[in-house]
Order: sequence, then C-alpha cells, then structure tokens
Amino acid sequence: RHRRKRARAAEEPDLSLRTIAQEDFARMEVLGQFNMGFIIARLGEDLYILDQHACDEKFRFEALQRSTTMHTQPLVVPKDLELEAPDELVVEENLAIFRANGFELRVDPEAPPTKRVKLAALPYSKSTVFGPGDVHEMLCLLRESPGQHVQPSRVRAMFASRACRSAIMIGTPLSRASMRNVVDHMGTMD
Repeated sequence: RHRRKRARAAEEPDLSLRTIAQEDFARMEVLGQFNMGFIIARLGEDLYILDQHACDEKFRFEALQRSTTMHTQPLVVPKDLELEAPDELVVEENLAIFRANGFELRVDPEAPPTKRVKLAALPYSKSTVFGPGDVHEMLCLLRESPGQHVQPSRVRAMFASRACRSAIMIGTPLSRASMRNVVDHMGTMD
C-alpha cells in the first residue's frame, strides 16, 4: 500500500508554489492571449497567466509615482494648524518630507506651543487639491515610521485611479509585441 502511494507521488508533478524573480519576466516566452484579458507565458515547463490590466496598471502606478510633480498653491494667508507640541516637533524634523509632498509649512520657534506651525502652501495635481487633513494624516504616518518618506492616502488613491483608467482594459486584443511589452514591464517594477 505504501509503495503504491510513493509510486503515485513520484509520478505526480510538483505543484508547489514557485517564486518568480524580476529577471524571470524577461526570459518568459509569450504564448498568446486568452479571453482578451490574460497573457499566457511560459518559463521552462511552467505556464503563467498574467492579468493584462493588473500588470499594466501596476506599471503605470509606479511610473506615475516617479514622474508626477505635485504643484503647490500658496495660500494668501498662512493657516494656523494648531498642532500639539509633540506634533510640531514631528513637523520640524520632517519638513523635507512635507515639502516633497507639496506642503509648505512654516515653523516659528518663537511662537507659543500649538501656534508654531502654519500651512503656507497646499499641493495639487490636476483637479485634486489637498488640505490640512492630509497634513494630519502624514503626521500619524510619520509617528509610526519616523524619517521615512510617506504620502497621504489621497495621493496613492489619485495615482491608483489614474493608473487604472489608463491601463490596458480587459477585452482589448493585444499584438504579440504589446504582450511582450507588458511582460517585460513586470520585470522592472519594485
């Protein structure tokens, strides 16, 4: 009985999960498109089914994050943020991160606590305008991950929406060159 079980196990293919490295995508052979929504590719003896929309959306999302410049709109009168003293310190220590996200914050060390930080300019990109709520969200993120580059969730949502709308749609027939391009892009992402 045990011999039959071992013999059957030896005949069955290994269906364990595999890890794909970034460089594996460049080595994949594109076989074609299935149901105008999936790219079928092969690497060695393994077949891969890639969702063309999801692959292209992820690539576009990362490209937007790298290339989009957040514009700033100066406020006529800087807005007092009325932060607690510990949050004012977080702002002071992370001014560059706020600036990278398009927020211009002014710190007056001579002002009394809770009155030291003013919002002088807000970021915007196309029709998305940010505000003090995004500053507060960034403060929470920076308390959890000090010194790390963080973004307000609305920035990520804006990029995700733009990437989704511009990605290859399900139902779009792709040429072999377009399929190759999508698969190659998968090997370039973080």
